[in-house]
Amino acid sequence: MRVNPLRIAMWSGPRNISTAMMRAWENRADCIVWDEPLYGYYLDATGISHPGAAEVIADQDIDANAIIARCIGDVPDGKDIFYQKHMTLHLLPELDRTWLASLVNCFLIREPEAVIASYAAVRSDATLEDIGFTQQAELFDYVRRISGEIPLVIDSREFLLDPRAMLEAICARLGIEFVPAMLSWPKGERDSDGVWAKHWYDSVWNSTGFAAYHEKSYQLSTKDRKIVLQARPYYEELYQHRLKP
Repeated sequence: MRVNPLRIAMWSGPRNISTAMMRAWENRADCIVWDEPLYGYYLDATGISHPGAAEVIADQDIDANAIIARCIGDVPDGKDIFYQKHMTLHLLPELDRTWLASLVNCFLIREPEAVIASYAAVRSDATLEDIGFTQQAELFDYVRRISGEIPLVIDSREFLLDPRAMLEAICARLGIEFVPAMLSWPKGERDSDGVWAKHWYDSVWNSTGFAAYHEKSYQLSTKDRKIVLQARPYYEELYQHRLKP
């Protein structure tokens, strides 16, 4: 059943198609987006080294309670849809999770080999916690438990094989009309992009739509292959529930 206004929390790990997905939703006239609301909080709380961390912390609100209040509060600009791009690793264990009941929580997944290969190109020495698979599985189980339903799961590979069919299926599942404008967008940066975009968003800035899927092979270090083996069970747990158009 359609919720109005519709607050969508799309939970993914890094180096997914999460920014392109955000572009698609932002291209709807009835939707406003928010890029990684908890990123500054996460960096400040953990002290982890990320590209441009100090700039992100200075730019963003780091009060988690205030951020959460905005996530579940009034939708900006009076829009019908509030699309929030979230990273699973940003929702640290010490944060309350009851607010998730006020959102429609969706999960965007990608094969761990592809994630770790892409992540390593920007930030080396990744750990399992850095790529968000364990956190995503935990959140999925929590949302399923509190809602009594299996949340929407979107596999990036299968999405890119037929973006239109997948977007139509996603919109149908959410009880809203599919808008063809979701399939393409103007090239370049957006005001909605976080200040970290210059470190992570090159491919999206150069895109005008979802890139066609091409099978790839990945050359991974021994350390990264171990992380892939650790991450795969969490990926497969959600993959079995993936949306099929």
